[in-house]
Amino acid sequence: MDNSNDRLHRFLLERAGVSGVLVQLEDAWQEVGSRSDYPPAVARLLGQALAATAALSGTIKLSGSLSLHVRSKGELSLLYTECSDAGRLRGLAQWSEGVAAPIDLAELPDPLLAITIDNTATGQRHQGLVPVEHGTLAQLLEGYFERSEQLPSRIQLACDGVRAAALILQPLAQGGGSGETDPDGWNRIGHLAATLSDAELLQLPPEQVLLRLFHEENVRLTGERGLFFGCQCSRERVAAVLRNLGREESEAALQPDGRIEVTCEFCNTRYHFDRVDLEQVLRDLPETPGTGTTH
Repeated sequence: MDNSNDRLHRFLLERAGVSGVLVQLEDAWQEVGSRSDYPPAVARLLGQALAATAALSGTIKLSGSLSLHVRSKGELSLLYTECSDAGRLRGLAQWSEGVAAPIDLAELPDPLLAITIDNTATGQRHQGLVPVEHGTLAQLLEGYFERSEQLPSRIQLACDGVRAAALILQPLAQGGGSGETDPDGWNRIGHLAATLSDAELLQLPPEQVLLRLFHEENVRLTGERGLFFGCQCSRERVAAVLRNLGREESEAALQPDGRIEVTCEFCNTRYHFDRVDLEQVLRDLPETPGTGTTH
């Protein structure tokens, strides 16, 4: 699962007093992108979101998972990506025919973008809603950091049919670097980052990306993590969903052959429950009216 093509790199630009996260995905993105016959515009946005989610997880101390969730009443009805603290990635999108290319999120009717952090250690969930005021995902995320964290950020996202990548740059808090930092460092880093093409971000090895941009900034790598596709679905989780639906809805889902088939939208794994299985799942719930023995 620790694949050399799929990694998150954290780094510092010590002279400028800037921290960064660089993510490049290949195998994980191809796994996610191949799960459905996505139109090119949807695939591109899904890949950008997957790389962004992984990179965002590298900007915080994560114990659990971070997810990015887009909903609208337009041709892109759902986009969801998730990264766990172990580097497990998954994602999907739902769309209708006639989806525009490229997709302008701000032009979708009633768009909603949420970033959610689930802390498995404490069971707490923190969700931040992002105003959809600009068309690109990178701009939306930059605005989120500016509003919620008062933290200026520069974010670049790229995706093609083979790879997806993300670069996040943020100034360190005063005194957060080592030694004296250049007061013009943040502006300078922004100008340097603007020279990076999507093709370079996607195709150059991480060390070459950083050397190409910041060779005079005292670049120091501070950590890295492998990333991989993986789903958290299981028969037990599906059983819990059926139980939460209740007896009436679950029994109504039985097919003519006496089974329920549930397919995970993330990984296409199929789970089957027959009448006996379903009764075991629902055994503590009251019977559906009309199904019990009459006297």
